[in-house]
Amino acid sequence: MTQITASMVKELREKSGAGMMDAKKALEEVNGDMDAAVDFLRKKGLAKAEKKSSRTAAEGLVAIVSEGTTGAVVEVNSETDFVARNDQFQGFVRSVAQNALQSDDVEALMASEIDGKNVTDTITNLVATIGENMSVRRMEKLTVSEGAVVGYVHNATAEGLGKIGVLVALESAGDQAVLQGLGKQLAMHVAAAFPKYLDRDSVDASEMEREKNVIREQALAEGKPAEIVEKMLEGRMRKFYEEICLLDQTFVIDGETKISKLLENAEKDAGAPVKLTGYARFQLGEGIEVEETDFAAEVAAAVNG
Repeated sequence: MTQITASMVKELREKSGAGMMDAKKALEEVNGDMDAAVDFLRKKGLAKAEKKSSRTAAEGLVAIVSEGTTGAVVEVNSETDFVARNDQFQGFVRSVAQNALQSDDVEALMASEIDGKNVTDTITNLVATIGENMSVRRMEKLTVSEGAVVGYVHNATAEGLGKIGVLVALESAGDQAVLQGLGKQLAMHVAAAFPKYLDRDSVDASEMEREKNVIREQALAEGKPAEIVEKMLEGRMRKFYEEICLLDQTFVIDGETKISKLLENAEKDAGAPVKLTGYARFQLGEGIEVEETDFAAEVAAAVNG
């Protein structure tokens, strides 16, 4: 039988990311065959990954990457915030974000490759190594024909990584330095103001009608005449748009300028018209329902199991 040395264990740990005892056991099982030991750990890890897949992954990281006229934002989830601080996990998330620049949707992103393996297999192996369920939840890509796509991460965990990531797309033939500065400020605004739509034309028609009906009913309940209600409707809908539409919002940095006006004013410094054509705002875990668990019962089950 091949003698298992410390250097062999070290090599296997570097290749697989497995713990010392797991690496040693794997080498013993396959009589020191390094490739077979990696496969052994993968198989063992895959079984763990299947077990973990039912666990809710609502932590993790949002990552942004932008290269000139294209930018992408992705959300990759894990079970705990502790894993989000893991260098290996952070490296994986950065690679996924980079791949998103060449992907049109999550399905294409999962089929893209990182170091010769597709993202699906890479994340499965990572689950086996780190021991937590993980998933690439969503991505969005923004592109302009000319101008800049600018990103911002609020309270960044590391460069380009955090819990809130924003991209803004600026279509313009203007000065790049001006566009980058404006884009950063707009992205910071989006992070803080959380607009639901870009402009009034983007508002879902059923949501708009529902809001109008609510306003009408409220005004009629206050005893307002029908003709007055319709006049009130215009003003109250304007306030509604100011809350949910980015171009109608007031710039949070100065507290007085409309975003639409800010873009108009930027033309002078940029040397060309500037149009905000799109934005994306990802907040980690938004919309994920996390099941409440009895921690004491969970520990007891683990001990008894």
